[in-house]
Amino acid sequence: MAPGGPGLQVVRIPVLSDNYIWLLHDDATGETAVVDPAVAEPVLAEAARRGWAIGQIWNTHWHADHIGGNDAIKAATGATVSAPAAEAAKIPSFDVALKEGDSVRLGAIEGRVMEVPAHTAGHIAIHLPDAQAVFVGDTLFAMGCGRLFEGTAEQMFDNMARLSALPGETAVYCAHEYTQSNGRYALAAEPDNAAIQARMAAVDDARARGEPTVPTTIALERATNPFMRAGSAGELARRRAAKDVFKG
Repeated sequence: MAPGGPGLQVVRIPVLSDNYIWLLHDDATGETAVVDPAVAEPVLAEAARRGWAIGQIWNTHWHADHIGGNDAIKAATGATVSAPAAEAAKIPSFDVALKEGDSVRLGAIEGRVMEVPAHTAGHIAIHLPDAQAVFVGDTLFAMGCGRLFEGTAEQMFDNMARLSALPGETAVYCAHEYTQSNGRYALAAEPDNAAIQARMAAVDDARARGEPTVPTTIALERATNPFMRAGSAGELARRRAAKDVFKG
């Protein structure tokens, strides 16, 4: 179980080599959603084990390791699929198209859609302010950001600024366990940053014990994420290009 905000349970489901699927449950109403289901079977099994009925699927972007379980979960549960409006053509199972400023609701918990393009052209994040949580897909990682497959460094710089402006206690639920490799680059990018040094010691200990390092928080990323800390789009671009070939 990952920490959730008031009234929200968040369950981490590790799949494939390093993906995390997030299962969300509103205590007040019993409603359940799944975020970025790469595959279906572990999600359906975990929901059944807990006695939860999945009613919604939320996708942050179109990549197969985020939508691969949509069809099977939808067929098994009748869940409604909400996905980025700009990527609807690439997510054939979608029912509800989401764009900037739209609201999503899981029972008593309301979320706000943020368009955060760069990793993909239509990528979104979903911020649940009352639950102090944001689901960011592959835009923001612990000490990292997504590769710029379909967008620009300027877009990612804007994304980092928007996410950094969220309350520091906001829990950040990203979709991959990349923290250790990201942290090695962060140490190279900012070798004098004591916060990164301390965090990496804790990350290395956690991974040696087989423990996850996600979720993170906005405050922790402000202090240790070299992409969120980049002072300009140009600096972010240089750091992203360096990370893409980093061998440390």
